[in-house]
Amino acid sequence: MLGSVKSRGADALALALKHAGVKRIFTLSGNHIMSVFDALLDTGIELVHTRHEAAAVHMADAWARLTDEPGIALVTGGPGHANAVSALYTAQMAESPVILVSGHAPNAELGRGAFQEMPQAEMARTVTKAAWTCRGSEAVASDLVRALRLARSGRCGPISLNLPSNALEGAADLDHLPRLDALQAGQRFDRSLAGAVLDCLARAERPLILVGPSLMSRSAGERLAALERACAVPALGMDSPRGMADPRLGAFAEVLAEADCVLLVGKKLDFTVRFGRAPTFLSDCEFLQIDPEQAEIDKSIAALGPRLTFAAVADTFSSVETLISEAHAGTITRSWMSEVKAAVAHRPPEWKGVRSTAPGRVHPLDLVRPLQGVLDSHADAVFISDGGEIGQWAQACLHAPQRLTNGPAGAIGAGLPFALGARFAQPDAPIVATMGDGTFGFHMAEFDTAVTHRLPFVAVVGNDAKWNAEYQIQVREFGANRARGCEMRPLRYDEVASAMGAHGELVTHAEEMLPAVQRALASELPACINVMIESVAAPHISR
Repeated sequence: MLGSVKSRGADALALALKHAGVKRIFTLSGNHIMSVFDALLDTGIELVHTRHEAAAVHMADAWARLTDEPGIALVTGGPGHANAVSALYTAQMAESPVILVSGHAPNAELGRGAFQEMPQAEMARTVTKAAWTCRGSEAVASDLVRALRLARSGRCGPISLNLPSNALEGAADLDHLPRLDALQAGQRFDRSLAGAVLDCLARAERPLILVGPSLMSRSAGERLAALERACAVPALGMDSPRGMADPRLGAFAEVLAEADCVLLVGKKLDFTVRFGRAPTFLSDCEFLQIDPEQAEIDKSIAALGPRLTFAAVADTFSSVETLISEAHAGTITRSWMSEVKAAVAHRPPEWKGVRSTAPGRVHPLDLVRPLQGVLDSHADAVFISDGGEIGQWAQACLHAPQRLTNGPAGAIGAGLPFALGARFAQPDAPIVATMGDGTFGFHMAEFDTAVTHRLPFVAVVGNDAKWNAEYQIQVREFGANRARGCEMRPLRYDEVASAMGAHGELVTHAEEMLPAVQRALASELPACINVMIESVAAPHISR
């Protein structure tokens, strides 16, 4: 089919994907997209067949974050699309370039009761940068190229492209397909403006640079570290739904409250920083902002008024490069840099002696302690954290060259699909995913996907038979005697994984953790270590 002059829209889509360098697509089959499956057979693009459409999007999200390439998810229309849409929110808040390609009812039948007809673009529009429905077969390839460009321009984010079955099955000219040339450059940050920003930072006594999720990948993180060195100003990324209380950042909230000048680079002035209000910040703290979207700057103007003394619309990555090249280091006192670093690194010394007081249960600290050695064993190791309270313990204690979390979305459930997407991105490095028992239930069937595709990783499940994050809210807000509806059964998740052909282990005592992790790694299979844990609240770190 691909060699003919006139062929299907599905063939044009497949060829455009190949030309764009797409290596694999995360998918779940369905009526509307079977022509795409057929067309992809001749391209060499790998189809990773998942057990749920949302899992396909999460896998594409993990791939995008770890490779800096767009992640492609392909699902059928109607309910398949609806299943996938919820996962787009996590990608959107993480500023991840994901393309959701969905089948769709034929254009000519819309409004007449077509099979699985629904307003798909409208459904996805609020959780994407853009969402639209293709007009016909000759537009399929150009729509894909447009989606790929949009996903990676400005503030990166997901795109929803809906392809009606008539567009996929209708005739398309393969001789004049659009190509994905170099990505259109965003608005560059003027060098003269960079000088003004750097002068403001230099005049401050306690300046900070805060960046958003798009600057927290490994490659972007290296540039962030270079910016910190060049400016001699502490530079930190924020990507947690717990904001300043992110346990990864230790006691950062204490020094944030002392800062007298804060530069936001691609970092939204949102709930994670309490919209710039006191006492999170000093009431007279000066703010500077560089953002790819005027809408975000407008929000900051409304929230901060005259405290926002500088704002510019510019591409985040090029802005960092410009600031590095124009920086004049050495103007900030070393004591402030040391104070910020010490606050972020702080962990309560009493944690070293903490052990569970509940029989047959492991404290979350004992769950995570053996995992750091695994993450330290390889330069490309990936740490994935998912879940409520257990996720916060893991993020407080574990670090790795590459890290994936649910991001500012705060939506749990992506951990297992993230691990599979990460394995494709890093075929040789250890991948460790920590998660709660609630989170495990969202996509446990993806252990079948992992076994089918031979994707080894280690999932460590903190099992307290409880939706503990919500339980802690109940106790805090309403009292322990009114804590109801968050109970679960202490299920054998290790046996669930084993039944699908994976490696499973049950841990009930701290000294069993390290041997269980070692056996899981040695199995070279997808592995589930089901750890019965003491139900404790997430850490709140202060000095």
